[in-house]
Amino acid sequence: MTKNIAVVAANGKAGRAIVKEAVDRGFDVTAIVRGENGTVAPHALIKDLFDLTSADLAGFDAVVDAFGAWTPESLPQHSTSLRHLSDVLSGTDTRLIVVGGAGSLYLDSAHTVQLSQSEGFPEAFKPLAAAMGKSLAELRERSDVKWTYVSPAADFRADGPRTGEYVLAGEEFTTNADGESAISYADYAVAIVDELSAAPDDAHVMKRISVRW
Repeated sequence: MTKNIAVVAANGKAGRAIVKEAVDRGFDVTAIVRGENGTVAPHALIKDLFDLTSADLAGFDAVVDAFGAWTPESLPQHSTSLRHLSDVLSGTDTRLIVVGGAGSLYLDSAHTVQLSQSEGFPEAFKPLAAAMGKSLAELRERSDVKWTYVSPAADFRADGPRTGEYVLAGEEFTTNADGESAISYADYAVAIVDELSAAPDDAHVMKRISVRW
């Protein structure tokens, strides 16, 4: 059965990559955008994320949240937007797949130290990491939403190639044999669509997963 999904903030770089991967793999995709649909999705809902209602998202098998905010004044929207989508989807069978951040990945098995707290983590990215980490912590409190939070590698490459391959990990920060943590948007999109394609017993519901090359 063809899966019917919506991608919120589909015009962004991550959103466009996810839409393309899903369309190429036979999903019925609706792009939710504030302006003209700039994706290959065959359907579009022109509406602000914060104005979405339960009726807007009814009937989708999954909603992918690709929203991002980067300026100091907009960073709190990582929490408010995710809270709004969670409230809209509360109590439904619709999955919520969240495009997350790497800064909240843990460096130890006790889960006491996050990547964003490590020496050498760029100061410029700490406010963003804190905002996204806060939104994840709040999402963990939700038992009424079938959420999955997907953290990319530390080096998230917008223009990297699509290899179709990646390593699936969990809450802890991992690297390859050369100590590198990287993935392209295209292969991150592959991982997102693989998660959307997973059988119920294999899906990572109410869990955070991470992907890298």
